[in-house]
Amino acid sequence: MNKMVHDALILTLITLVSGCALGVAHEVTEKPIENAQAEATKKAYQEVMPEGKTFTEVKGFDSDQATSIAKKAGFANDTINDALVAKNASGKEIGYVLTITAGGGYGGDITFSMGISSEGKMTTYSITSISETAGLGMKAKTDDPSSKKDFVDQFKGLASGNYSVVKNGTTVKENEIEGISGATITSRAMTNGVDAGFAYYESQLKGGAK
Repeated sequence: MNKMVHDALILTLITLVSGCALGVAHEVTEKPIENAQAEATKKAYQEVMPEGKTFTEVKGFDSDQATSIAKKAGFANDTINDALVAKNASGKEIGYVLTITAGGGYGGDITFSMGISSEGKMTTYSITSISETAGLGMKAKTDDPSSKKDFVDQFKGLASGNYSVVKNGTTVKENEIEGISGATITSRAMTNGVDAGFAYYESQLKGGAK
């Protein structure tokens, strides 16, 4: 009996020590991770809106409401995380930056920021979180060495519209995006995410935030 109590106490002590160690490790790593994510997001804002000097959340923005608008437009897998007003050095509004999590990627969710100019045209996008296949879906990233630049470039200057993805090498028609070869799923996820962003923009931001 004494041995059983002794062993139980030892196991309890080990569990407590392990738990404390994990807690400390979490506290130590959590802040740097948050800082890195914040820095990546800030960099994304600047990439999609290079002339932007300040980025302020749209007054009254509600992620759930924005996402509901996207879902009603047919984009059930996408989440509108944030919407910011971009202003230049003179304080003039030059457009919006939306942060979107696109569901349905081959490797899971893809989070990116997209810029929409005051004229209603997309500037570009910048991915901040992606887990797609190296050499395939990862080519959707703008800063990946293997980035498929002509995929990214197709989004520059786009106006609102429901865009569909066609296979690489296919003749691209109006409202179509040529997918990355071997990464149609990733291409579709990104395109749907952009469409979701435009759906929210058309409903709430076009002509000035409502």
